[in-house]
Amino acid sequence: MTSKQDEAGTAPMAREAVDHAWLGDALPEVALSKSQARVVEVIARNPQLSSYADIAEIAQRSDVNNSTVVRTAQRLGYRGWPDLQRELRSRYLVMISTEDTLLEHGEHRSPLHDALTHDIENLRLTLDSNTAEDVEAAIAALASAQSITTIGIGSFAGPASVMAHLGSTMGYPITLENRGGVHLASAANSLGPGDVLVVVNMWRSVQQIIVTAEAAKQSGATVVAISDMRRGRLAAAADHLLIVASEGISFFQSVTAANSMVYGLLAGMEAAHPERSRTAIRRTQQLWKDLDIYLD
Repeated sequence: MTSKQDEAGTAPMAREAVDHAWLGDALPEVALSKSQARVVEVIARNPQLSSYADIAEIAQRSDVNNSTVVRTAQRLGYRGWPDLQRELRSRYLVMISTEDTLLEHGEHRSPLHDALTHDIENLRLTLDSNTAEDVEAAIAALASAQSITTIGIGSFAGPASVMAHLGSTMGYPITLENRGGVHLASAANSLGPGDVLVVVNMWRSVQQIIVTAEAAKQSGATVVAISDMRRGRLAAAADHLLIVASEGISFFQSVTAANSMVYGLLAGMEAAHPERSRTAIRRTQQLWKDLDIYLD
């Protein structure tokens, strides 16, 4: 194993270019020590291993200690090895086919048990991947917005819908667009300074969603992105990037962590304007009665 002293005494070196498209821009070109460069080489050449192995195996294959793997992740701009591995896994799952994703996850001893257990891990990774300051900054932007538009397509429309529905219940000027195409273009066309666009996109990047985020940013709107990738076009367009773990146990992604992120943002938005929120909630409850919506 390479000692900490060996690493500290090694002059930084640029990472050698390795042609592995699956990485995309996950590993930026930064100056690395020789031992850190070995860690990056192991990661780049072993997509599945890097996505699922524990830190000890990565360290062993790189001929370094665990601490060097952690420092390498931090040097690359991540909070630590779990944060980097979450990013690698997200990209690996994009690279393989939907059918291969099923094979990767294998059989389940109990689908419910495995789904809940895996989502507990997703929630833990999400908690570790965001700072309190990151979330508070996003909440501040949402709380001061003159209008909020939430967008998400497919299953990722779920968290976007939750935000729009509960945000409206609290009196926020918030709308949902989950149809794409000309509807998405119309929704984005009116965005400008003072407005906030909330984008929910995990797994494969949806081109219409990414282009909309870039257009909103160019028009002066604030972009809040909920994503499972720390780098890429959506991350570059985001003023506030919130990272969620999204791996499921079957061919589909999990939105559990994304929903929890939305609940946290909504709670912060309520706390930012408590009187206004409570007044709006009382009006909403009265409308429920007037419209005779619920049985009880």
